[in-house]
Amino acid sequence: MKEKLRLTTGQALVKFLKQQYICVDGEEKPFVEGVFDIFGHGNVMGIGQALEEDPGHLNIIQGKNEQGMAHAAIGFSKQRLRRNIYAVTTSVGPGSANLTAAAGTALANNIPVLLLPSDTFATRQPDPVLQQVEHESNLTTTTNDALKAVSRYWDRVTRPEQLMSSLIRAFEVMTNPAQAGPATVCISQDVQGEAFDFDATFFKKRVHYIDRPEPVQREIALMTETIKQSKQPVILVGGGAKYAGARDELIEISEKYNIPLVETQAGKSTVEASFKNNLGGMGITGTLAANKIAYKADLVIGIGTRYTDFATSSKTAFNFEETKFLNININRMQAYKLDAIQVIADAKATLQQLLKHLDNYKTEYEHEIIDAKQEWEKERERLSTIKYDRNHFDPEIKNQFNQEVLNEYADALNTELTQSSVVLKINDVVNPKSNVITSAGSLPGDMQRLWNATQPNTYGVEYGYSCMGYEISGALGVKLADPANEVYSFVGDGSFLMLHSEFITSLQYKKKVNILLFDNSGYGCINNLQMENGVNSYHTEFRTSDNEILNIDYAKVAEGYGAKVYKVYSLEALEEALKDAEQQDISTLIEIKVLPKTMTDGYESWWHVGIPEVSNSKDIQAAHDLKVGKLKKAKQY
Repeated sequence: MKEKLRLTTGQALVKFLKQQYICVDGEEKPFVEGVFDIFGHGNVMGIGQALEEDPGHLNIIQGKNEQGMAHAAIGFSKQRLRRNIYAVTTSVGPGSANLTAAAGTALANNIPVLLLPSDTFATRQPDPVLQQVEHESNLTTTTNDALKAVSRYWDRVTRPEQLMSSLIRAFEVMTNPAQAGPATVCISQDVQGEAFDFDATFFKKRVHYIDRPEPVQREIALMTETIKQSKQPVILVGGGAKYAGARDELIEISEKYNIPLVETQAGKSTVEASFKNNLGGMGITGTLAANKIAYKADLVIGIGTRYTDFATSSKTAFNFEETKFLNININRMQAYKLDAIQVIADAKATLQQLLKHLDNYKTEYEHEIIDAKQEWEKERERLSTIKYDRNHFDPEIKNQFNQEVLNEYADALNTELTQSSVVLKINDVVNPKSNVITSAGSLPGDMQRLWNATQPNTYGVEYGYSCMGYEISGALGVKLADPANEVYSFVGDGSFLMLHSEFITSLQYKKKVNILLFDNSGYGCINNLQMENGVNSYHTEFRTSDNEILNIDYAKVAEGYGAKVYKVYSLEALEEALKDAEQQDISTLIEIKVLPKTMTDGYESWWHVGIPEVSNSKDIQAAHDLKVGKLKKAKQY
């Protein structure tokens, strides 16, 4: 007779989590690092009781906002290259609803995280319970159904025995590189405390092996022939290359065959910026060097990329009349994009095969790669010297505001700092081993263009979903994943106001993060977007009902939480603050007032956004005409 263990569903869940291991390239370790929790009536007596009774090796962290702690879990998994996870448990109703934005972030970025929202009573006897929504047409619909669209795997457990198949399926998805993403297992609150005689074998040690599927001979022959026929190929490094650990192979293949590298946001820091053939970010937030080389390329070798609109400049970054595409991707759907030649295999394993088969192949690049890199380095240096002059417009400062409005901001915020010069100063001062993170607004553009990551896997920008509020929560996750190194969260004032709950968690658990708060009193990125396309500044600046610019003392807010804080108004003061912050053992916040319109602009790139086809504004009409012209050159599929 099989051995049975009588446990509640919550106890069985926790026991199972402790027995999950992952093995990559022969290295085996626990897959689940811990659990973030916010307890409510839906989970405190079920999963909560089980965690309190026997957490084992699991690190249990009390979150402050469900979205925030899920974002922290995403940041952790991302930094660990998807090889470890945190689970996240919430109560029913609003607690589970708050997971939606974070689940979308994990799904868009292909990041594994286990979401455990509680659900309403399986028996329905107390219905409607506190925080339960009711649908007249379907009594089984709950708040958790909202998570279906943003989960890679979704299930609802209404009987204890369902937990077994549900969890095994969830872990298969999370440990599958081709499908990695959020697994959501909703567990009815009464079922969490219900007992069942589980087979003891369900709790045996389970090892999830991450193998490296190699390309088949047909794929090897086709991609080898395609590359050998190209004269000026370019490698587009995506997040899949980073997660596959393909740094060494990328450097070797680039050096040996003289192929330039360009990066997506997710792929940045797979290969350090100091590598001679790394031309930096590609697309709308990319460098001039990367965009110029990519447009002239006759072959784009996309490695682990989704080809988002920002990477492809809304499908205008390449000369589609002349350029072929070769996609190396573990995910079949992604490999088919841009009508490419498809290689469905692991990035690292595929590059190793290419190194065996390209023989004496060489590209026809002569000085173009080094010239493009040097040209960009000069531009980067120039951007560091741009200064504000209250008497006339600097042509390098975006000029949708007139001089009077720009001066108004300088007076209201008591600053003359430009955003690009601040980013470059930080890059010069902080320890190269530090991890940097951001997510939304204009900062991802400045970071992808300007930030030279001289150490691999130190750039953690989330731009698959560009979720405002990820920046600080994600920084906590990165610190949990890499406690030995400093973490810097680049966050705009808009995103800080949106969500900074886990900053408090970092203080509570002594997990130091450094918040670099760029305050330009508004949603500066979207203000640029509307004004660049002919719309007046409308509801994107932070102004009072009397039209006064808001000047919020964010440092005082952080000081109240117990953080070490700084307020800087010059590059010299910024450097001093950064050096002092590095010496602290508690979380810090540096409030940096920066002028709007002083971020970097696009370099030979274009973004397709919805522009009114009919308007009385000549500026909007002109923007629409430009869009029509660009779309004629864009690939339609």
